[in-house]
Amino acid sequence: MIIISWNVNGLRAIIKKGFIDTITSLNPDILCLQEVKASKSEVLKALTPLRIYGIHMNPALRKGYSGTVLLCKIAPSKIEKAMGIEEHDTEGRIICATYEDFYLVNVYVPNSGQQLNRLEYRKKWDQDFLEYLNDLKKKKPILVIGDFNVAHQPIDLKNDKANYNKTAGYTQVEIDGMDNLLATGLVDTFRHFHPNEIAYTYWTYRFKARENNIGWRIDYFLVSDTLLPKISAAEILSDIYGSDHCPIKLTINL
Repeated sequence: MIIISWNVNGLRAIIKKGFIDTITSLNPDILCLQEVKASKSEVLKALTPLRIYGIHMNPALRKGYSGTVLLCKIAPSKIEKAMGIEEHDTEGRIICATYEDFYLVNVYVPNSGQQLNRLEYRKKWDQDFLEYLNDLKKKKPILVIGDFNVAHQPIDLKNDKANYNKTAGYTQVEIDGMDNLLATGLVDTFRHFHPNEIAYTYWTYRFKARENNIGWRIDYFLVSDTLLPKISAAEILSDIYGSDHCPIKLTINL
Protein backbone atom coordinates (compact mmCIF):
# COMPACT_ATOMS: atom_id res chain seq x y z
CA MET A 1 0.00 0.00 0.00
CA ILE A 2 1.33 3.43 -1.01
CA ILE A 3 0.22 6.41 1.08
CA ILE A 4 0.98 9.99 -0.01
CA SER A 5 0.53 13.06 2.18
CA TRP A 6 0.71 16.61 0.87
CA ASN A 7 -0.05 20.05 2.23
CA VAL A 8 -1.25 21.61 -1.03
CA ASN A 9 -1.61 25.21 0.24
CA GLY A 10 -4.85 25.66 -1.66
CA LEU A 11 -6.35 22.88 -3.77
CA ARG A 12 -7.74 25.17 -6.46
CA ALA A 13 -4.31 26.79 -6.88
CA ILE A 14 -2.32 23.56 -7.08
CA ILE A 15 -4.75 22.08 -9.62
CA LYS A 16 -3.40 24.67 -12.05
CA LYS A 17 0.17 23.43 -11.45
CA GLY A 18 -0.13 19.87 -12.73
CA PHE A 19 -1.51 18.33 -9.53
CA ILE A 20 -3.73 15.76 -11.26
CA ASP A 21 -0.89 14.52 -13.47
CA THR A 22 1.41 14.31 -10.44
CA ILE A 23 -1.06 12.24 -8.41
CA THR A 24 -1.85 10.02 -11.39
CA SER A 25 1.86 9.33 -11.78
CA LEU A 26 2.39 8.66 -8.06
CA ASN A 27 -0.70 6.42 -8.05
CA PRO A 28 -1.18 6.20 -4.27
CA ASP A 29 -3.69 3.86 -2.66
CA ILE A 30 -4.44 6.57 -0.08
CA LEU A 31 -3.89 10.31 -0.51
CA CYS A 32 -3.98 12.68 2.47
CA LEU A 33 -4.27 16.39 1.68
CA GLN A 34 -4.02 19.31 4.09
CA GLU A 35 -4.71 23.05 3.83
CA VAL A 36 -7.08 22.55 0.92
CA LYS A 37 -8.82 25.91 1.51
CA ALA A 38 -11.94 24.84 -0.39
CA SER A 39 -15.60 23.98 0.12
CA LYS A 40 -17.01 20.52 -0.52
CA SER A 41 -18.33 21.50 -3.94
CA GLU A 42 -15.01 23.10 -4.89
CA VAL A 43 -13.14 19.96 -3.80
CA LEU A 44 -15.40 17.66 -5.81
CA LYS A 45 -15.05 19.85 -8.90
CA ALA A 46 -11.26 20.06 -8.61
CA LEU A 47 -10.85 16.33 -8.06
CA THR A 48 -13.24 15.13 -10.75
CA PRO A 49 -10.41 13.37 -12.68
CA LEU A 50 -9.59 11.38 -9.52
CA ARG A 51 -13.05 9.94 -8.94
CA ILE A 52 -11.61 6.42 -8.97
CA TYR A 53 -10.98 7.27 -5.32
CA GLY A 54 -13.51 7.60 -2.56
CA ILE A 55 -13.30 11.27 -1.55
CA HIS A 56 -13.83 12.35 2.06
CA MET A 57 -13.74 16.04 2.96
CA ASN A 58 -13.56 18.09 6.14
CA PRO A 59 -13.62 21.77 5.20
CA ALA A 60 -13.21 24.49 7.80
CA LEU A 61 -16.25 26.54 8.80
CA ARG A 62 -14.27 29.64 7.81
CA LYS A 63 -14.21 29.96 4.02
CA GLY A 64 -10.86 29.57 2.25
CA TYR A 65 -9.06 28.35 5.37
CA SER A 66 -7.48 25.10 6.54
CA GLY A 67 -9.39 21.93 5.61
CA THR A 68 -8.41 18.32 4.97
CA VAL A 69 -9.27 15.77 2.26
CA LEU A 70 -8.76 12.01 2.20
CA LEU A 71 -8.84 9.98 -1.02
CA CYS A 72 -8.97 6.19 -0.75
CA LYS A 73 -8.96 3.37 -3.29
CA ILE A 74 -9.77 0.95 -0.47
CA ALA A 75 -12.93 2.07 1.30
CA PRO A 76 -12.65 2.46 5.07
CA SER A 77 -15.41 0.98 7.20
CA LYS A 78 -15.96 4.32 8.94
CA ILE A 79 -14.99 7.99 8.61
CA GLU A 80 -14.95 10.48 11.48
CA LYS A 81 -14.12 14.18 11.20
CA ALA A 82 -14.07 15.49 14.75
CA MET A 83 -12.28 15.23 18.07
CA GLY A 84 -15.48 16.17 19.83
CA ILE A 85 -14.12 19.59 20.88
CA GLU A 86 -15.87 22.44 19.09
CA GLU A 87 -13.02 24.96 19.08
CA HIS A 88 -10.89 22.43 17.17
CA ASP A 89 -13.56 20.78 15.07
CA THR A 90 -14.72 23.95 13.28
CA GLU A 91 -11.32 24.21 11.53
CA GLY A 92 -11.57 20.96 9.54
CA ARG A 93 -8.24 19.62 10.72
CA ILE A 94 -8.72 15.87 10.99
CA ILE A 95 -10.20 12.94 9.09
CA CYS A 96 -10.01 9.54 10.75
CA ALA A 97 -10.52 6.44 8.57
CA THR A 98 -11.17 3.07 10.19
CA TYR A 99 -9.58 0.04 8.58
CA GLU A 100 -9.51 -3.55 9.79
CA ASP A 101 -5.94 -3.42 11.08
CA PHE A 102 -5.49 0.25 11.97
CA TYR A 103 -6.89 3.76 12.20
CA LEU A 104 -5.54 6.29 9.72
CA VAL A 105 -5.65 9.92 10.87
CA ASN A 106 -5.06 12.68 8.32
CA VAL A 107 -4.19 15.82 10.28
CA TYR A 108 -3.38 19.47 9.70
CA VAL A 109 -2.04 20.71 13.03
CA PRO A 110 -2.62 24.43 13.77
CA ASN A 111 0.15 26.91 13.09
CA SER A 112 1.12 28.98 16.12
CA GLY A 113 1.07 32.22 14.12
CA GLN A 114 3.67 34.72 12.92
CA GLN A 115 3.80 36.46 16.31
CA LEU A 116 3.17 33.19 18.18
CA ASN A 117 -0.29 34.58 18.89
CA ARG A 118 -1.83 31.10 18.73
CA LEU A 119 0.84 29.32 20.75
CA GLU A 120 -1.40 28.83 23.78
CA TYR A 121 -4.13 27.47 21.54
CA ARG A 122 -1.58 25.20 19.89
CA LYS A 123 -0.55 23.90 23.31
CA LYS A 124 -4.16 23.03 24.08
CA TRP A 125 -4.62 21.42 20.65
CA ASP A 126 -1.54 19.25 21.22
CA GLN A 127 -2.87 18.09 24.59
CA ASP A 128 -6.34 17.34 23.24
CA PHE A 129 -5.02 15.65 20.10
CA LEU A 130 -2.75 13.43 22.20
CA GLU A 131 -5.72 12.34 24.30
CA TYR A 132 -7.75 11.70 21.14
CA LEU A 133 -5.01 9.52 19.66
CA ASN A 134 -4.53 7.64 22.93
CA ASP A 135 -8.22 6.74 22.88
CA LEU A 136 -7.84 5.37 19.35
CA LYS A 137 -4.72 3.41 20.28
CA LYS A 138 -6.62 1.52 22.95
CA LYS A 139 -8.57 -0.18 20.15
CA LYS A 140 -6.01 -0.77 17.39
CA PRO A 141 -2.73 0.63 15.96
CA ILE A 142 -2.73 4.05 14.32
CA LEU A 143 -1.09 5.90 11.45
CA VAL A 144 -1.05 9.67 11.98
CA ILE A 145 -0.26 11.49 8.77
CA GLY A 146 0.06 15.09 7.70
CA ASP A 147 1.42 18.55 8.44
CA PHE A 148 2.33 18.74 12.14
CA ASN A 149 3.69 22.30 11.91
CA VAL A 150 6.76 21.50 14.02
CA ALA A 151 10.39 20.76 13.30
CA HIS A 152 11.14 18.21 15.98
CA GLN A 153 14.94 18.35 16.18
CA PRO A 154 17.72 20.72 15.06
CA ILE A 155 18.36 18.48 12.03
CA ASP A 156 14.80 19.17 10.88
CA LEU A 157 15.29 22.83 9.95
CA LYS A 158 18.04 24.87 8.33
CA ASN A 159 18.53 27.59 10.95
CA ASP A 160 17.66 25.99 14.26
CA LYS A 161 19.38 28.41 16.63
CA ALA A 162 17.98 31.51 14.95
CA ASN A 163 14.43 30.15 15.08
CA TYR A 164 14.31 28.47 18.50
CA ASN A 165 11.50 29.89 20.65
CA LYS A 166 11.11 32.77 18.17
CA THR A 167 9.37 31.22 15.17
CA ALA A 168 6.18 29.20 14.90
CA GLY A 169 7.07 25.56 14.39
CA TYR A 170 10.20 25.56 16.52
CA THR A 171 9.24 26.59 20.03
CA GLN A 172 9.76 24.37 23.03
CA VAL A 173 5.99 24.13 23.46
CA GLU A 174 5.65 22.61 19.99
CA ILE A 175 8.71 20.39 20.37
CA ASP A 176 7.30 19.10 23.66
CA GLY A 177 4.04 18.32 21.86
CA MET A 178 5.88 16.10 19.39
CA ASP A 179 7.91 14.53 22.19
CA ASN A 180 4.67 13.61 23.93
CA LEU A 181 3.31 11.94 20.79
CA LEU A 182 6.46 9.87 20.32
CA ALA A 183 6.51 8.93 24.01
CA THR A 184 3.24 7.03 23.51
CA GLY A 185 4.93 4.54 21.17
CA LEU A 186 4.48 6.37 17.89
CA VAL A 187 7.47 6.32 15.54
CA ASP A 188 8.63 9.06 13.17
CA THR A 189 9.08 6.79 10.17
CA PHE A 190 11.31 9.05 8.09
CA ARG A 191 13.75 9.56 10.95
CA HIS A 192 13.62 5.84 11.70
CA PHE A 193 14.78 4.95 8.18
CA HIS A 194 16.99 8.02 7.68
CA PRO A 195 18.43 8.90 11.12
CA ASN A 196 21.03 11.36 9.87
CA GLU A 197 19.60 12.63 6.60
CA ILE A 198 19.00 16.34 6.23
CA ALA A 199 15.76 16.68 4.27
CA TYR A 200 12.93 19.17 4.35
CA THR A 201 9.25 19.19 3.40
CA TYR A 202 8.47 22.93 3.56
CA TRP A 203 10.15 26.06 2.20
CA THR A 204 8.79 29.59 2.44
CA TYR A 205 8.04 31.24 -0.90
CA ARG A 206 10.28 34.12 0.17
CA PHE A 207 14.06 34.57 -0.07
CA LYS A 208 14.52 31.84 -2.72
CA ALA A 209 14.27 29.39 0.16
CA ARG A 210 13.56 26.31 -1.90
CA GLU A 211 16.21 27.16 -4.47
CA ASN A 212 18.73 27.40 -1.62
CA ASN A 213 17.18 24.50 0.35
CA ILE A 214 16.49 26.64 3.41
CA GLY A 215 13.65 24.51 4.71
CA TRP A 216 11.85 22.71 7.49
CA ARG A 217 10.73 19.12 7.94
CA ILE A 218 7.25 19.52 9.38
CA ASP A 219 5.28 16.81 7.51
CA TYR A 220 5.35 13.35 9.04
CA PHE A 221 4.15 9.77 8.99
CA LEU A 222 3.87 8.68 12.62
CA VAL A 223 2.92 5.04 13.17
CA SER A 224 2.32 2.79 16.16
CA ASP A 225 5.51 0.87 16.91
CA THR A 226 3.63 -2.41 16.35
CA LEU A 227 3.15 -1.42 12.70
CA LEU A 228 6.81 -0.60 12.12
CA PRO A 229 7.76 -4.09 10.84
CA LYS A 230 5.21 -3.60 8.05
CA ILE A 231 6.75 -0.30 6.87
CA SER A 232 9.26 -0.79 4.06
CA ALA A 233 9.98 2.84 3.10
CA ALA A 234 9.38 6.44 4.19
CA GLU A 235 10.35 9.08 1.64
CA ILE A 236 10.34 12.83 1.06
CA LEU A 237 9.54 13.68 -2.58
CA SER A 238 11.36 17.01 -2.67
CA ASP A 239 11.61 17.06 -6.47
CA ILE A 240 7.84 17.55 -6.78
CA TYR A 241 6.62 21.15 -6.90
CA GLY A 242 3.25 22.89 -6.81
CA SER A 243 3.05 23.96 -3.16
CA ASP A 244 5.35 25.40 -0.51
CA HIS A 245 5.37 21.83 0.81
CA CYS A 246 6.42 18.72 -1.08
CA PRO A 247 4.65 15.37 -0.81
CA ILE A 248 5.82 12.60 1.50
CA LYS A 249 5.39 8.88 0.78
CA LEU A 250 4.98 5.79 2.94
CA THR A 251 5.07 2.19 1.75
CA ILE A 252 3.32 -0.26 4.06
CA ASN A 253 2.91 -3.99 3.52
CA LEU A 254 -0.42 -5.27 4.80
